[in-house]
Amino acid sequence: MRIDILCLFPETFVSPLNQSIVKRAREQGLADIVIHNIRDYTHDRHHTVDDYPYSGGPGMVLKPEPIFEAAEAVKQQIGVAEVPTILLTPQGRPFSQSVAQELALYPHLILICGHYEGFDERVCEYLATDEISIGDYVLSGGELAALVVVDAIVRLVPGVLGSEDSASSDSHSDGLLEYPQYTRPQVYRGWSVPSILLSGNHGEIAQWRRRQAILRTAKRRPELLEKGNICDEERKWILENSLNPK
Repeated sequence: MRIDILCLFPETFVSPLNQSIVKRAREQGLADIVIHNIRDYTHDRHHTVDDYPYSGGPGMVLKPEPIFEAAEAVKQQIGVAEVPTILLTPQGRPFSQSVAQELALYPHLILICGHYEGFDERVCEYLATDEISIGDYVLSGGELAALVVVDAIVRLVPGVLGSEDSASSDSHSDGLLEYPQYTRPQVYRGWSVPSILLSGNHGEIAQWRRRQAILRTAKRRPELLEKGNICDEERKWILENSLNPK
């Protein structure tokens, strides 16, 4: 998979993209992440990328010319005319695990980082194929949002994680939060690992994990339960445990 990121502050990506899972994916040739400075596609001595909004208003707006030219240069470089081109903006659709899974299926992506008061609307209408927001808040720029999106996508690329089951058991992968996890020591400060996890009975362990995931989701993010394919028996179990918490 190749992801091209168009931004104003390329140095933001240097350290995060050279750490942990993303670094390993790049070294193994499973993910190619290329950073482009939008200022390189300007044609004036000051490398101007923004201007005042027509009819007035606060702040500055990103100009269309350098963004279009940067995206077109990327497409020409990779030899593909149509590439999913995503704006990172507070006005976009909410980013989620299911969106990450959707985007991970593409061989190429272009991410464009917003700044100031946003993009000239012609970028949104005639260049972007999608707009994504990582939350209902405003950041100084889209670089941090792009890093979140890249990290979530890259770990879903086949071969990136050590175990193919790792991503499928993460929180939100099946609509539920992940079940509790334990490791050694078996007893710490008097707190013991649940005995079921030491039983070796994989069927009962799977059932315990499923119920714990459902219960945790019901307590912390009840609105997610509709995405978890909860059966009637499990709904009854949730109600019983809510009325009689341990």
